[in-house]
Amino acid sequence: MNSTTDGPRPPHEPQTPPSQRVSRLIPFVHADDVARSISFYYHLGFTVASIYNYRDTPVWAALTSEQAELMVSTDGDAINPAQQGVLFYLYSEDLHALRQQLIAAGINAGEIEDGTPGPKQELRLVDPDGYVLMVAQID
Repeated sequence: MNSTTDGPRPPHEPQTPPSQRVSRLIPFVHADDVARSISFYYHLGFTVASIYNYRDTPVWAALTSEQAELMVSTDGDAINPAQQGVLFYLYSEDLHALRQQLIAAGINAGEIEDGTPGPKQELRLVDPDGYVLMVAQID
């Protein structure tokens, strides 16, 4: 079987990636208010790496927090939270302390729950545009 022409191999077969491949993935999502998104993600440790303003209003920003990256941009159209088709999965070295930090900042951070079959501890929160974020404890 040739995986190039016959589709992907089953997960139990060894796979060697092709010589040319992507090396990074940065989610790029629409936001209703870029400044509001910057403020929200700041509480998760993100800082502004780059920003573009139009008429003194941020309309695009690249945010980073250690190995995590995110780009947010507004296109002027209203955001419909029910149509957000992405789930962000983040990791924290101290999930309990992060949750307390979020609550102190007035952010509705969910309860820490068992994420089995995934991480043993995770919490759910929603950003201002309706994107769901799952934050897991790094074991």
